[in-house]
Amino acid sequence: SSKQSGLKHGVIFVCRLPINFTMGPVKFDDIDKTSKEVLNDDYQTSGYQIKAKQKTSWQGSIVTTAVDLVPGSKECVTPTKLTMKLPTPFGCPFFVLDKLEMDKKGGLKLEASTEKVAKGLKIEVKPELSDPTKTKTGLTYSALKDVRLAADFTGVAVQDTVAEITVQPHPSVVLGAKMKAPWCPEIGLRAVHGPYFAAILAKEKFSTFTASCHYKALDNVRVAGSYIYGGKKNGTFALGLSYSCNKNTLMKVKLEKDMVVSCGLKQTLSKGFTLLGGLKYDANKGERSYGLQLSIE
Repeated sequence: SSKQSGLKHGVIFVCRLPINFTMGPVKFDDIDKTSKEVLNDDYQTSGYQIKAKQKTSWQGSIVTTAVDLVPGSKECVTPTKLTMKLPTPFGCPFFVLDKLEMDKKGGLKLEASTEKVAKGLKIEVKPELSDPTKTKTGLTYSALKDVRLAADFTGVAVQDTVAEITVQPHPSVVLGAKMKAPWCPEIGLRAVHGPYFAAILAKEKFSTFTASCHYKALDNVRVAGSYIYGGKKNGTFALGLSYSCNKNTLMKVKLEKDMVVSCGLKQTLSKGFTLLGGLKYDANKGERSYGLQLSIE
């Protein structure tokens, strides 16, 4: 038949573009997180640190110890931060003790949360032990489809209230707004299509704009960039590359304004042992710094 003849002598091209969808509305501050993962994460370019994370049999509690090594210092050469997390404190399943921390100076921090009050509602409380009037309370509501609502309160001061909303009108688009005194909103937008990602944030009464982009060239190669227009950081930019040699080795490099180059290497030595090292060099000032971190868990 003519139809069969057309199929026999013709050529049909089918183009399929991979599409990566976002996983629901994110926090406003995470709108550009995909780019930040390449530009900011895993750069230990100063200081030496050992981190140990241990899950215990006591009600599933998790203990994290972070020890800074300061060679040549006349003061305490191993300042330590101790953090505990109790999923069911004292056997109570109605709230989680997210953080009980003693910092390097002996200060205490406490954070607790619960999701048992109402469906889709999470309540977080961060008491200020030295001044209870500065206690922070956070509310997050996610029961509405494709909508995330959040509000943070500090004591009873209305001027310190922060409210935000993020919505996902399309599987690959997220819009967000964040408001705080003097109640001029910050606006954010992120979009994803296949290996491409882009985000833009408008802040400081629409006087500062931050644009960022990300491209996943291969499964093990990611590139990202960001640029700030307006405000005190006008002209600040960053370009970064992330390369996974294998499942145990990650290498990163980035270039920032004023010709500052940073390199990072993350190596999993064995299961539970991760080494993170980095170098930062300021070409204009001729200054360099190094860093190293060992994580055990």
